[in-house]
Amino acid sequence: MATAAAASASEAEAEPKAGPKAEGEEDEAKAARTRRKVLSRAVAAATYKTIGPEWDQQEEGVSESDGDEEYAMASSAESSPGEYEWEYDEEEEKNQLEIERLEEQLSINVYDYNCHVDLIRLLRLEGELTKVRMARQKMSEIFPLTEELWLEWLHDEISMALDGLDREHVYDLFEKAVKDYICPNIWLEYGQYSVGGIGQKGGLEKVRSVFERALSSVGLHMTKGLAIWEAYREFESAIVEAARLEKVHSLFRRQLAIPLYDMEATFAEYEEWSEDPIPESVIQNYNKALQQLEKYKPYEEALLQAEAPRLAEYQAYIDFEMKIGDPARIQLIFERALVENCLVPDLWIRYSQYLDRQLKVKDLVLSVHSRAVRNCPWTVALWSRYLLAMERHGVDHRGISVTFEKALSAGFIQATDYVEIWQAYLDYLRRRVDFKQDSSKELEELRSAFARALEYLKQEVEERFNESGDPSCLIMQNWARIEARLCNNMQKARELWDSIMTKGNAKYANMWLEYYNLERAHGDTQHCRKALHRAVQCTSDYPEHVCEVLLTMERTEGTLEDWDIAVQKTETRLARVNEQRIKAAEKEAALAQQEEEKAEQRKRARAEKKALKKKKKTRGAEKNTADEDDEKEWGDEEEEQPSKRRRLENSVPPTGEAERGSDAAPGLVGVELPSKPKERTAAPRRDVPKVPHDSSKDGVTVFVSNLPYSLGEPAAALRPLFEACGDVVEIRPIFSNRGDFRGYCYVEFKEEAAAQRALELDRKSVEGRPMFVSPCVDKSKNPDFKVFRYSTALEKHKLFISGLPFSCTREELEEICKAHGTVKDIRLVTNRAGKPKGLAYVEYENESQASQAVLKMDGMAVKENIIKVAISNPPQRKVPEKPEARKAPGGPLLPRQIYGARGKGRTQLSLLPRALQRPGAPAAQAENGPAPPPAGATPAATEAPKMSNADFAKLLLRK
Repeated sequence: MATAAAASASEAEAEPKAGPKAEGEEDEAKAARTRRKVLSRAVAAATYKTIGPEWDQQEEGVSESDGDEEYAMASSAESSPGEYEWEYDEEEEKNQLEIERLEEQLSINVYDYNCHVDLIRLLRLEGELTKVRMARQKMSEIFPLTEELWLEWLHDEISMALDGLDREHVYDLFEKAVKDYICPNIWLEYGQYSVGGIGQKGGLEKVRSVFERALSSVGLHMTKGLAIWEAYREFESAIVEAARLEKVHSLFRRQLAIPLYDMEATFAEYEEWSEDPIPESVIQNYNKALQQLEKYKPYEEALLQAEAPRLAEYQAYIDFEMKIGDPARIQLIFERALVENCLVPDLWIRYSQYLDRQLKVKDLVLSVHSRAVRNCPWTVALWSRYLLAMERHGVDHRGISVTFEKALSAGFIQATDYVEIWQAYLDYLRRRVDFKQDSSKELEELRSAFARALEYLKQEVEERFNESGDPSCLIMQNWARIEARLCNNMQKARELWDSIMTKGNAKYANMWLEYYNLERAHGDTQHCRKALHRAVQCTSDYPEHVCEVLLTMERTEGTLEDWDIAVQKTETRLARVNEQRIKAAEKEAALAQQEEEKAEQRKRARAEKKALKKKKKTRGAEKNTADEDDEKEWGDEEEEQPSKRRRLENSVPPTGEAERGSDAAPGLVGVELPSKPKERTAAPRRDVPKVPHDSSKDGVTVFVSNLPYSLGEPAAALRPLFEACGDVVEIRPIFSNRGDFRGYCYVEFKEEAAAQRALELDRKSVEGRPMFVSPCVDKSKNPDFKVFRYSTALEKHKLFISGLPFSCTREELEEICKAHGTVKDIRLVTNRAGKPKGLAYVEYENESQASQAVLKMDGMAVKENIIKVAISNPPQRKVPEKPEARKAPGGPLLPRQIYGARGKGRTQLSLLPRALQRPGAPAAQAENGPAPPPAGATPAATEAPKMSNADFAKLLLRK
């Protein structure tokens, strides 16, 4: 059938040529386009006629006459140009432009998976058979193809296979297809297609070889392995030979010894087919397999009930198989899990780790590592493990180098990933070198690789990430150690350390001490002394530690002159450091004093206003209590519930905005104040009863804030919104003593589940403002409680976009982002008033799509704004110091003003080496500095006095 279809295709291609010649190039181009269309239709017809559920070459409602009719329709369309032809030409031109765009995009970024898929689809639609074959070949070299893509490719090639050479080409494609993923359907197609070549030389052996390999690969598959066994048995049963009967018996017995679904039907079929009684050993194996099937059923049923990708269910299944320890079944369940979770790097790492440590079969291990990096090329850990596996199994140097070059072009997400892959490759090169020889080809290659790594990080990585990824110069440090320890080349090691220090590391004591230890082990005393003298002058984080190391060295090895020089340098350096620290402490103390003075002034002003207000209320014969719980202006912290407001919910004191006048206006965010004080005075008072809050109902209550002040009847306006979540018992809006709505309220439900559903209304817009909904928690009992619904950790599948125009909508941003992958969610960041900030978070389906979007969208212009795009990795928030942290162990709370605005800081320690301290102090010594003051010391005793350089000199000379 395939031959007939291909022949009809060639006839269809030749027929337009037999007609009269066109009178212009335009007609010839039009005829060529029509020929391609006819060819693609003929190929499609041949595909449907040839490919079916089984290889029995049965036609499913498609005959050769149908192909002729399609060809006749195309010929008539060519001979009678009309509306259809113009529409077709326009569509084809549009497709050609899209093909050119996709090809250009792939020339820029060959790792764009969606571009490959779209290009293959369009080329196949246009009938460009040669181009579509090349496009598929390129994609298969970079990515593993899914089962659907492979079957489509195989069906197209099978429809065009005319002779033995074409059949061999299809066999080669099948071999590639079964290596990407474990696909029972592809193995079944492979076996059935090989049956068609049984008449060729070696055809019978080929069929049996394919089916045996299929059983080894997927024969243990509990749900889909049955089809392979049945197809193999049907093939053997079709060969009418007495010797083949024993082969069928063997297949039945092998299958019945394996736990598979529908085993009972197979056993019944064997009983009916066999003329002899079934041997007892076969029955025993069958019963044992049934018992095993019962153990596996819960895991298989969990997979059937769950929705893809079913990662958790597969993980549980893998854990179960690992406990049993059958290598074949462990390999199979890993392969099944990876079909649906091929973009999960941790699953690939676990699988490859099992193979590296347990099976250790070269071909299998290297195949899995190769597939892992093709599926998750952005994961540096997979590339590092691949290089180690190749070295472990003796792959030649050229192969490892080629793999490393592929890793560099994989497009890692972080700069540190490039440092890691370079370190893995340099470690491999170092292990190749025989350092007993003074010079060798491997050693020169290692040195050139180190130099190339430094240049690559400086140019390629730093240009892309604005950082080299190696601030501590780890690669250069390793190079220096190799030169010093293995090559005995201290001169080169010193040059490298000089470069390390010039890259901003000279201020760190640990870097100098690392260099000092290297000189100590492989250099000489002169260079050790020189390094420590430089460290004393340059170190800014722990200079006292470096000074102590210098004095220790001179005490054990130096002359008197060396000791004197060391003491003089350390005294001068430490005096300067202490002077700087005293100045910093004085500055902090001054700032603290200013803050306390301002706080005292505010306190006096509030007291005066309070007294004035009480006086006015007394004159009016109406006295109201005032509470001081509203010291902060509304809007300073999101979703914060002051504990004092919980005492009497509706007894909320006035904040004093009207009394403060213009001073309070700038601090308010989104608060609509009356334009005239008289209007506020004329506002009607609300007679609101004071209802104490019942803390026992916190579980069924939510706290709602950031509501518009202009909300007329808050309870009536909010009730329809919250009744959608469940039965509402009460909505308690909070009013001031003047009757003004405070912008927040409490919503009490009948059930706790309704309160949980109400939390989903968080950030919902109410009259143009985002409404904040949070759990009702007493912050006086839970001071650390804070609600933030979004992750603050690194999320490799989510992007952070800044610089967006304020007019950019969610739909516009989604239109931009969906061109680079499947967008799961978009969140535009707004302020409390609901106004956009020009920031957004975009969540993609996986890490690969997110990394591709970063490469393509970073620096893009959106409405004349240049946006910045990066992987979402919010910086860590600084946790404020708790009051308990300032308590001395076992002592009272220390006064804040003694230590400055931020408490006792590192800059206020008295840092002197032990060698220069006065003896007789019975205090414990800290690791890198002097001991802290005794626990019973008074605040006055711990305050550092102002000292001049002369005072320091007298102190140090007094012994």
